[in-house]
Amino acid sequence: MPAATNAGVNIHYVTEGDPAAEPLLLVMGLGAQLTAWHPDFKAALVARGFFVVSFDNRDVGLSTWLDEAGAADLIAGLSGTATAPYLLSDMAADATAVLDAEGIDSAHVVGASMGGMIAQTLAIEHPGRLRSLTSIMSTTGAPAVGQPHPGVIEVLLTPPPGERAARIDQSVRGARAISSPGYPFDEARARARAEADYDRAYHPEGTARQAFAILASGDRTEALGQVQVPTLVVHGDADPLVDVSGGRATAAAIPGAELTIFPGMGHDLPPALHVPVADAIAALAGTPRA
Repeated sequence: MPAATNAGVNIHYVTEGDPAAEPLLLVMGLGAQLTAWHPDFKAALVARGFFVVSFDNRDVGLSTWLDEAGAADLIAGLSGTATAPYLLSDMAADATAVLDAEGIDSAHVVGASMGGMIAQTLAIEHPGRLRSLTSIMSTTGAPAVGQPHPGVIEVLLTPPPGERAARIDQSVRGARAISSPGYPFDEARARARAEADYDRAYHPEGTARQAFAILASGDRTEALGQVQVPTLVVHGDADPLVDVSGGRATAAAIPGAELTIFPGMGHDLPPALHVPVADAIAALAGTPRA
């Protein structure tokens, strides 16, 4: 299994497609493993001329778990009385390490949710490593935008039960809570993914530390004004976890950014949108459609 290393942290990644094609780096969101990218979406990107690289962020999946840092105290983080063990900047540096491991000088970078925040940070701090930026269902870090709708956080942050079946049930409830109301919810697929991810690498402690990193990294709005790569911002108008105001603010902050809002899309990427989003990324990158 290929892995990259950044400051002693091993980052597990996988590749798909022709290494001679346009490189594209997928960055996944909070607590999600690289398996959260739907295979059909990745196949659509490969069909549009991309060499697709996806990875497990630090503290989840098969990448290094930073349990020696201790449990994340989100309340202390909000009050400013605790220091996060790492920031989005460190996670962006992990992404550059993955590119280095593949010998890629620059890539089209696509991030979803927290992955969009990491991709934005990458564009701010390592601008030469991006050919284009796509930020999906994400936000700027400004507290006035992109906030969750009432009730959804309670569903997602309910303390996990102790045994496998109950934890998988909870994962399915969480997936339904943030799913797209304008598209069918595939409970069978959500359950199969929850089962596979639990057995691959269940690690809720890492999710809490990643959330702490988001809180501690602050507002990127001003810095996003310096981003110069072609940028696409994708959001759903029914996103209950990162309100659509976060996508609007991201597009407003980045000069020349294109904003695409899908009606009925929540905090996921429904199968019906795989091709439209892949086409939009290809258009941004200047590669042909399939």
